[in-house]
Amino acid sequence: LNPLFQAMESEISAAFGSGEPEDILSRAFKLTVTREDICTLQPLGWLNDRIMNFYMGLLVERSKKEGYPAVYAFNTFFYSKLSSTSHRGVKKWTKGVDIFEHDVILVPIHLRIHWTLLVVDLREKTIKYFDSLGQKGDHICKTVLKYLEEESREKRNIELTASEWTLHSMGTEEIPQQSNGSDCGVFVCKFADFISRDKPIIFTPEHMPYFRRKMVWEIIHQQLL
Repeated sequence: LNPLFQAMESEISAAFGSGEPEDILSRAFKLTVTREDICTLQPLGWLNDRIMNFYMGLLVERSKKEGYPAVYAFNTFFYSKLSSTSHRGVKKWTKGVDIFEHDVILVPIHLRIHWTLLVVDLREKTIKYFDSLGQKGDHICKTVLKYLEEESREKRNIELTASEWTLHSMGTEEIPQQSNGSDCGVFVCKFADFISRDKPIIFTPEHMPYFRRKMVWEIIHQQLL
């Protein structure tokens, strides 16, 4: 192993290792990440909202660089609020932001004990649903399209034409599927990572242990490798 890689490995192990659960290991995007949060990235850990939202923050930050699509990410509480209250309950969430000025909108979704991802591509007028357990999310796509129609009407006074949009739940043959009951959060983060670089999704379940360790380093250093 080269020295740099060894240094990174020992840092990752230290983050999992000794210390108090409430130790703060990273702070950005109005979020603090503790050792307890980081420990959800250990093998077979279930990622929590803080880790998911922090990682989405890193993706948005990277998208400000030259050569990347402009990305907007909603936080993990957005969809549950939207589905229970409609546009009315979340219209303040985009105060001072025109989401339609972006290329890609990421919506991480927490379904009680499972993470999934919805992606709006404003360039292509598509809404796609990514689930590493192969469930369909057509109703989720429709809920978000309705939200976009109301958001556009209210914020920009522009009517979206729903018939111009393509809604699609990704099939099990189109995207990789998890091989255990605990990697869904990592899958969502990596789906979002590849999509926010306009890259084809080519990873496999075998990459998950590596992705988990890489994410520890990225969150602690607030930079994507």
